[in-house]
Formats: sequence, structure tokens, C-alpha cells
Amino acid sequence: MTPEALAFIVFIAGMLVLMGIGLNMALALLLTGAAMAWALGFWDTQLLAQNMVAGVDSFPLLAVPFFILAGELMNAGGISRRIIEMAQAWVGHIRGGLGYVAIGAAVLMASMSGSALADTAALATILLPMMRQQGYPMHTSAGLIASGGIIAPIIPPSMPFIIYGVTTNTSISQLFMSGIVPGIIMGVGLIVAWRYVLRDLTLPQGQPLPMADRFKATGRAFWALLMPLIIIGGMRTGVFTPTEAAVVAAVYALIIALFVHREMKLPAIGPVLVNAARTTAVVMFLCAGAQVASYMITLADLPSVLTSWLGPLVQHPRVLMAAMMIALVLIGTALDLTPTILIFAPVMLPIAVKAGIDPVYFGLMFILNGAIGLITPPVGTVLNVVAGVGRLSMHQVIKGVNPFLLAYLVILTLFTVFPQIVTAPLRWLH
Repeated sequence: MTPEALAFIVFIAGMLVLMGIGLNMALALLLTGAAMAWALGFWDTQLLAQNMVAGVDSFPLLAVPFFILAGELMNAGGISRRIIEMAQAWVGHIRGGLGYVAIGAAVLMASMSGSALADTAALATILLPMMRQQGYPMHTSAGLIASGGIIAPIIPPSMPFIIYGVTTNTSISQLFMSGIVPGIIMGVGLIVAWRYVLRDLTLPQGQPLPMADRFKATGRAFWALLMPLIIIGGMRTGVFTPTEAAVVAAVYALIIALFVHREMKLPAIGPVLVNAARTTAVVMFLCAGAQVASYMITLADLPSVLTSWLGPLVQHPRVLMAAMMIALVLIGTALDLTPTILIFAPVMLPIAVKAGIDPVYFGLMFILNGAIGLITPPVGTVLNVVAGVGRLSMHQVIKGVNPFLLAYLVILTLFTVFPQIVTAPLRWLH
């Protein structure tokens, strides 16, 4: 057996075994990479350490901690709550209105934080108790909120786009712009799915608020609504880069929380920074561990092996794209979004480019597929967040997410068959 074949077996077996025993994903990637180094005859602790440092030594990755901090400040400073209150003022009275509130708020919050977990936690914390009080079925409500939360990785600013751009050397600004229309389409898809689910539900219908109260709620959310305009507008006009946009978002959220809404006092900044640091540490450790595995994958020439398998499909870009999407759906059931990006994006993108597939379009599809994996059992990180916040069993949440998961798979299929849905608006926005 050649060292390359042994390394491939070590990679697959190592990841399956280490994930199976519940080891932390970053450690699993690091240990698998180290085992591959031994199999290839490249065992060198200094080489491993250098790759770990290289995995996080990137200026664009600085955007990650600042966007995480911005999300924490949004939740602590009342920005997220005001977005939800505004949505409730406009559509909360409709039958099943809290579902529409969840969808609208998810789309708006996605344009501010870029974190599926942060948005999902905020939505679930505020809306699930209200839904429970008004007699909404909890499994369906939890499934809808989880599905809304994964719009965050698609609409800019998106942390997965940043990690993908750094990993594959793709323009982060173009990736951001590519997510605007698909993110809105995801929201529309959820509305259609929610209307279908509502057919079998008996839910209360309230009285619409006077227009004065609706505008008052919108006015209270004014500073929150201004945030995505500043971020996206600044990047679109070239005023600042995505990394600088993250700093602007964090500073803006801090100023609004302290001096405009005045819902956060100076002593509360400490816990917010600690929470942001913890989340950042998890993401960065994943990047460090994945870089070790990725480097060894390159040394073992595994991309060439995959290319040889998919070689016959290179002449048929849409068939190749469909095959890759099916593979990523299966991968998403077992791997979280960040390790999926770090491990498979550098391997798959060159094959897609060779087939003539637009790299930005492929990046959007890759992240969309990985985001769907966040609500796909058995791993389903976002499902776990909703289950924890709502004190529901994982089985209940999985049952409730199925109609919305189906809607997303239909959208993924449409984007695969008709790539112009993504690429045409991108040409206009660029």
C-alpha cells in the first residue's frame, strides 16, 4: 500500500472514529492530521505547529471575532429585540403571525450578525415563550426558528463566507454580494412552507395595531435597521473592506447599546467580551486544526484522487454541480459548517473551476449547502440550540423542521439547475 493510500484511509477512519466517540471537532481534525503526517512520513511537531499558526494567521479572519462581538452586543443591547418587536407590530396579528415575525426577524438579523447560532438563540429566546403561550405547536415553531436562523450564513455579513474566502482565496466582497438575493429567496421559501403548515393548525388571530403604533415600533428599530445599510453600503461603495466592516459593526452596536438604547451598562461589557472570546476561540481552534488536516490532504494528493473520480463529469458542469451538492448534503449530516468549509472547499473548488463553474457561485452554493446541514440530523448544531433554549427533545425539533428543510432542498435544487438565479443579480450588484 502506498503512503498516499494509507493517508487517505487514515483520514477517513480517523475522522469517523474520533467523531464517533464524541471528540471535539477541532481536536479530531488536529489528531487526524497528525496521524496522516505519520503515515506519509512527514512527522514533525514543528511542521504541525507551523500549520496551526498558519490556519489563523490571516488578516481577513480578523472579521470573525468582530462580527461575533457585534452579534453579542446586538443581543445584549436590545437591537435584536427591537427588530422582533417591529416585525410583530406589522404582521403579528395575522393567523400564525408569530411565524411570519420569526421569518422577517431572521432575515433582518441575518443582515447584521452573520452567525446562525447567535441569531437562532436570540429568536428562540424571545419568540418560543410567546408561541407557547399562544398555543403554537412547539415542534413546528422550533423547526421554523431553526430554519430561519440558518439564513444568517447567506446574507452578508456572513462569517462562513469570510472563512470560505480566506480558505479558497475567493473575493469575500463578491461572496457577500452573492448572498443577498438567495437569502431573500430563502425567506420567501420559509413563508411558503409556513403557509402550507398553517393549513392544519388552529391558531389565534389578533387585531391589527393602529398605523401610529406600527410606525412607532419601526422608529424604535431605526438604529437597528441602519446597521446593515452601513455595513453592506460601505462594502459596496468601497469605503471599507469586509474586515473593516466587522469593526464598524462592532463599534456601531456598542454605541447604540450604550448611548442610544441605553439597555447595556459599562459593567455588562465584560461578560459580552468573554462570550465573544469563547466563541471566537472555538472558531479559530477549528481553523488551526483544519489547516493541519488540509495540509496533509494536499501532501497526500487527495484532491487529484477526487478529481480522477469526478473527471468524467467535468465536461458536464451541471451534472458535476449536482453530484457535489448531493455529496455535501450527505457530509452536512455529519460535519458542522466550519470544518466542512476548511476540509472540502479547497478540494472541490479547483474541480468546479476546471469545469467552468463560477467560483463565487460555487462558494454561495457550498455555504448554502453547509448551512442546510446545520438543521440536518443527526448533528444539526442549530437544532441543538433551539432544543436547548425551548427545553424540547431533539426528536421534536427534527420532526418540526422537516417541512422547512424540504423547502430549502427545493431552493438548492433550483439554484443548481438554474445558476442564473444567483449569477444574474451578482453581475448587477457587483
